Amino acid sequence: MIEICHYFDPYLIMLFRMTGYSFIDFLIGNFVLAFLAVVVGEFTISLVFLINRKHIDEQTGEIVKYQNLSIDALAANDKEAYHAANKMANEAFGKSFFAQIAMSAAFLWPVFFVMTWLQYRFAEVDFAILFTDYTVGCFAVFVPLYAAAYLIFKRIKPMIPYFRRINAILDSYGQRTRKMKTLADLAPQNSKST
Repeated sequence: MIEICHYFDPYLIMLFRMTGYSFIDFLIGNFVLAFLAVVVGEFTISLVFLINRKHIDEQTGEIVKYQNLSIDALAANDKEAYHAANKMANEAFGKSFFAQIAMSAAFLWPVFFVMTWLQYRFAEVDFAILFTDYTVGCFAVFVPLYAAAYLIFKRIKPMIPYFRRINAILDSYGQRTRKMKTLADLAPQNSKST
């Protein structure tokens, strides 16, 4: 990893030499790196999503299918069928849940790269905490700037055609899961209207 940091160092350090004022340059450089990490992470997770879309569709379909079967079995007072279908629904949900956690790693990998480079370049830089004898390193600056960059990009993302398309695909999953039955569907019709 040191070789990679060494290779990118001359390019990344330019972000930290824009104004000639070291602290301002440090903030600007950290923010630009944070913003780039957010953009690359969002793009990477969208690619992983598109590559795995068929599998995600299958998992989502299984969840809806087994959830609906378990609710139908419950409505028919068939405990054995309910337990079997509910077990299958839980397994399908668990697979989907852990697949989504694994996909989220695609969003975070640029952060670890940036933090590795920051450690490589600025390990010796400490910032004093006001009114204490304690200091913090470069990560204490990067993490809040990353959060700010994420919030800013979250507002910009719907304006970018590529991400607007990805959001439309994700919204279709929300519409499909509305077809999933819930325990509320078992309530008598007159109690639903009150």
